[in-house]
Amino acid sequence: MEKQIRRKDGSLKSVSYAKWGFIFIAPFFLVYIVFTLIPQFLTLYNSFFENYRDGLKQIGPNFVGLDNYKELFSPDGNGTILVLRYTLNTLIMWLLGAIPQFVIAMLLAIFFTSYRLKIKGQGFFKSVIYMPNLIMAAAFSMLFFTLFDMTGPIHYVLVENGIIDASFDFFSNRVTVRSLIALMNFLMWFGNTTIVLMAGIMGIDQSLFESATIDGANPVQVFFRVTFPLLMPIFVYCLITAMIGGIQMYDVPQVLTKGNGSPNGLSKTLVMYLNSYFGPSKNYGMAGALSVYIFVITGSLGFFVYKRLSAPYKDSARKHRRRKGDVI
Repeated sequence: MEKQIRRKDGSLKSVSYAKWGFIFIAPFFLVYIVFTLIPQFLTLYNSFFENYRDGLKQIGPNFVGLDNYKELFSPDGNGTILVLRYTLNTLIMWLLGAIPQFVIAMLLAIFFTSYRLKIKGQGFFKSVIYMPNLIMAAAFSMLFFTLFDMTGPIHYVLVENGIIDASFDFFSNRVTVRSLIALMNFLMWFGNTTIVLMAGIMGIDQSLFESATIDGANPVQVFFRVTFPLLMPIFVYCLITAMIGGIQMYDVPQVLTKGNGSPNGLSKTLVMYLNSYFGPSKNYGMAGALSVYIFVITGSLGFFVYKRLSAPYKDSARKHRRRKGDVI
């Protein structure tokens, strides 16, 4: 961007302000390169090396090529490939929390932004539904652990009413422990998703809803023919960010199961598995290989979701531009 400035002698001088834009964004790129990009390349680099501690003896770093990746996908003594097992655990627990999260968030967003209902006090309701997101995940997990422990109040009430047996342990049952983790993830994040979807719906021209209603469309048709297609970019953003957070799930199951992933590792996530390599062994080579695997899984799923859900939106936009060009 250039600006013309007149000198005292009457001549014009061009002054460029473009450099200031680069100066203002330079700190972001500097921080990104130092704290994100370089560590990512170092992680990839370390994944090709044998580097761990055996007691007091340091092994490596020795270049081993793809041996860490081969070991990562090798079955254990029981014939189980642990990384695939923990990947399945992570996706199941994320889906159990994400499906109700998006359903409830979408319903609340439509309810609060309805031009017919005109709900008052939206600021208050936004604050209330967002509050669980302000609680630290570790504190939230400790609360649930205290409530559902065998000496906790919920366990006591259920036993007294004959609903469960006194020996029942919520954290030794695959269904209950996964359900509790999914419930906590749902409670912590549905408020944030609701507010983002509300912002997206409020950005849609209200005249489109009025026109659809005048044409005889019922609320369901208005949602699927008007609201959801126009909300798709925001919905895809929420879904991908939620999926990235779900794959990186760590603090909730770590605290709730005391790091064991009980029962029998059925609630152990990929990041919990990654953290096990930073124990006494300090196995940076295997940790690097697992980190690269998590990166590839996250990127692949994110790309797949984006392409699948954005394709209809992009096709409709392309057809609209084509029709507009024909009219012009």
